[in-house]
Formats: sequence, C-alpha cells, structure tokens
Amino acid sequence: MRRWVTSMSEADGIFVLDTGSTDNTVHMLRSLGVTVQSGEVIPWRFDTARNMSLELVPEDADLCVCTDIDEVFRKGWRKSLESACIPGVKQVKYRYTWNFNPDGSEGIVFWASKVHARHGFSWVNPVHEVLDYNSDEPYMCVFAPGVQLDHRADDTKPRTQYLPLLEMAVDETPDNDRNMHYLGREYMFRGMWQKCIDTLKRHIEMPSARWEDERCASMRYIALAFEKLGNYNEAERWHMRAIGEAPWLREPFIDCASFFYHREKWPMVYAMCLRALEIEKRPLTYISQGYCWGSLPYDYGALAAYNMGLYDKAAELGEKALELAPEDRRLKENLRIYMTKIQ
Repeated sequence: MRRWVTSMSEADGIFVLDTGSTDNTVHMLRSLGVTVQSGEVIPWRFDTARNMSLELVPEDADLCVCTDIDEVFRKGWRKSLESACIPGVKQVKYRYTWNFNPDGSEGIVFWASKVHARHGFSWVNPVHEVLDYNSDEPYMCVFAPGVQLDHRADDTKPRTQYLPLLEMAVDETPDNDRNMHYLGREYMFRGMWQKCIDTLKRHIEMPSARWEDERCASMRYIALAFEKLGNYNEAERWHMRAIGEAPWLREPFIDCASFFYHREKWPMVYAMCLRALEIEKRPLTYISQGYCWGSLPYDYGALAAYNMGLYDKAAELGEKALELAPEDRRLKENLRIYMTKIQ
C-alpha cells in the first residue's frame, strides 16, 4: 500500500473509495495523506465502483489517473504525461506491463488508457470495465511513451467473481463482442471446455467482431479446448484457422508449435517456430503473450531440429534460447547435447 501511495504521490491529490475493507486499510491510507471515503456497491460491479470513486475527484481537475493498489508507476510519470498532453486532449495511452515472468522479465505488455479528462467519461461493464466517452466535445487521444505502469498482481486473490460478472455483462449487452470474447476466455481459464468453445464461436460469428488479433485469440482458445477434450483433428483445424486469421502474430504459430510438439510432429514444430521468428516486432496489445517473445520459440525450434537430425540448427537455436533464459538448467543441458553432435 505504501508503495502504491509513493507511486501516486506525483499527483495533486489521491482519492480512494473503500468498498468494505475489514483490515487497517482506511487508517493506513489516511495516515499517508490519501483522501478516503467509504461506500457500498450492492450488487458488486466494477464499473459502479469506479464511477463512485470518480465522483470523489474535484470538479476542476484536469486529468484523472486511475490505478489499482497493485499497480505502480515508475518515477517521472507526471512529467512525461504533461509533456505528451496538448490542449483538447481527452484521454492518454501509456505503456502497461500486466504481468512479469518468474525470471523478472516482462510478460504481457500493452497500451492502457485509464488517464482521462475529469468530465465526459464514465465506466461501463460489470468487469473488465472500460471508459466510455459521452461528451459532445471533440475527442482526442494521445500516447505518452515516457509513462510506464507496472502491475504487481497478488496471485493469492481469487477470480471467483469474474465469471458471474462476465455472464452478467453478456446478458446486459449481448452485442458487445469484447465481453463475449472475455467470457469465452474465462471459461477456458476455468477448464469449462465446451462452454469455452460455444462462447468463442459466438464471438467470431458476431458482425462487430472485426479485430483480427482478438478473433485469432478466440480461435487459439477454441483449439486448446478441443485439444483438452481429446478432439485433435478439430484442435489442429482451429490452430490453422488462427494462423490464417492473424499471420502477423507470433502467438498462433507458437501455440500450433506446442500442439505439434506434444504429438512429436517435429517438422511441423520446426516450421511453425521458424515462421514465428520471422515476426520481429512485438505489438503492444493485450493479445501479445510473453512466452512468444522469450526463449520458448527458440527452444521448441531447437528440439525439433535435433529430432530431425539438423544438429547445427539445433545448436544455433538452442544458443539463442539460452541467451534469453541464461539460468535455465534444462536449456544449458540441451545446448551441451546439441554441441556434442556437431563437434
């Protein structure tokens, strides 16, 4: 908590809505100079809570910077934010690291947009809430590349409320393709494989579901669900559909490589990894997965090359894998084995 307050201290004021904490949170925040008010949200939904917290901010504020207590700005964010803003700006996007790998490297990274003008915005959706602009004034959004927000998640917190809230969101706005995708993904997280398949098929059939990257993700998750159900033909078909939907992304190639890896179809693993590695620019969207930009593509490629008798290529790819994960003992041992074949 102290870490979060220190991170936010570059703001003119810090305002928190407490919705029912039972520990010493309110006292600690107030002792650190934070303005705290309490309020109930019954039934619970995130958009209502965020809208209530927005009401705590003074009317004459220029920009609101919305973060959670497990999110931390790197120093200097305010100066970078002010440098990016020009008259008329209504919303600002900034670099956001959603999670970190066990070795400390970044996982999922994308441009977030929870910095906005005090007026003209409200939060919508019971969960995975987003800002909705509802003003007649011209909308302008800018990027602030010098602003970095890190999410240091508490993995002990349960996700039990997410599923009913996502089902509520889809019931409320059945034409919202984003909510449909998130609901299908949540079914995947919970191992509800048939519901995952049915929901994500609904997503990609929606006329409004036009973002290829997200459609590709739905297809990848469908493939995984079919694999978990033991229907490998359908899994392979959906992996191929995902590749065709967004061939500029590494994710469908690496997921497909993983599928073939577990079936020991080494030429397919090798081909998928080489194709993925041709993609050198990582997109800054939440679709981009950290495992596709670390050692895994090189590791899979090296293992496939070794099993195909391509020992020089196995050593080359194995060496690159180890460069990206130098403490990984398995990669070290694999590289040693590859090298013995070419010496």
